Amino acid sequence: MATQVAQQESFGRFDFVSKVGLFGGLSAVIFILSFVYLAVRGITYGIDFVGGTEIQVKFGSPVTIDQLRKLTDGMSLNNVHLQGFGDQNEFIIRFQTATGKTEKEINDLQNQSVAKLKEAIATQLGSSQPEIRRVDSVGPQVGAELKRNGFLAVFYCLLVILIYVALRFDYKYSPGAVICLFHDAVITLGIFVAVGKEVNVPILAAILTLIGYSLNDTIVVFDRIRETEHAFRSKGMGFVINRAINDMFERTLITSGTVFVSAICLYFFAGGTVSDIAFAICIGIIFGTYSSIYVAAPLILLMEKFNLNPKAA
Repeated sequence: MATQVAQQESFGRFDFVSKVGLFGGLSAVIFILSFVYLAVRGITYGIDFVGGTEIQVKFGSPVTIDQLRKLTDGMSLNNVHLQGFGDQNEFIIRFQTATGKTEKEINDLQNQSVAKLKEAIATQLGSSQPEIRRVDSVGPQVGAELKRNGFLAVFYCLLVILIYVALRFDYKYSPGAVICLFHDAVITLGIFVAVGKEVNVPILAAILTLIGYSLNDTIVVFDRIRETEHAFRSKGMGFVINRAINDMFERTLITSGTVFVSAICLYFFAGGTVSDIAFAICIGIIFGTYSSIYVAAPLILLMEKFNLNPKAA
């Protein structure tokens, strides 16, 4: 009987709250570094956002990326980027659209560059039996509009989430949820850019997916905190948060682990854009799970400390 009472009064196996200062400081450092890196280094945008052309070509015999780079270097194309895709002899060639005075002139220059590149691939690497599988082109004005609308979508998403969480819980929970999501998005984007990957529409969709995933995990934790707070009114908020996170810890690990394993398999075996999306999801799951424990929930303690919750007294 005494053991059962002790278990009921215990906050669980792990004391998360005692490490809030350490991990909170670590989160702040990683977030600031990511933010500064993005501000100084800038985001490497794909053709979806800056405009340009993407050609997917497959060769029937072995061709190295150095051979392909030597071919493109002599063609005066703007900002050429080469990437292996799928099979060993399949590549993606990206280059930006040449500048022109009018939209028609830009389109004409773009079509000329595509035709010139196709001809060079067929003639100079003709023995390799090249097959042009896909040609995608985006104008610079369309790219700029996509970029603006994409980042507006992220901003409006965070704004709506702030309103939703405020209505779903109360004001002491809302800042933690939104700061947590902003934390996850910036760090994920910072790491993604740091490893040399491009940000395009699919990657932005992955970021929005991660925001939704992280929000779901945070709300589950917040729900448990609120339930625990009602059951242990005499205990402090530190005890309540520890108890709630311990109760949800196994569920969080199983859920996040399942998604992570699926994403990591896509990263290693899918290739191309799918691999990039999976990479972003892997990073987001790690930091999304971590932030639900050490960013979102402990901010409630901060609100309590500064007496921002009148009911805490």
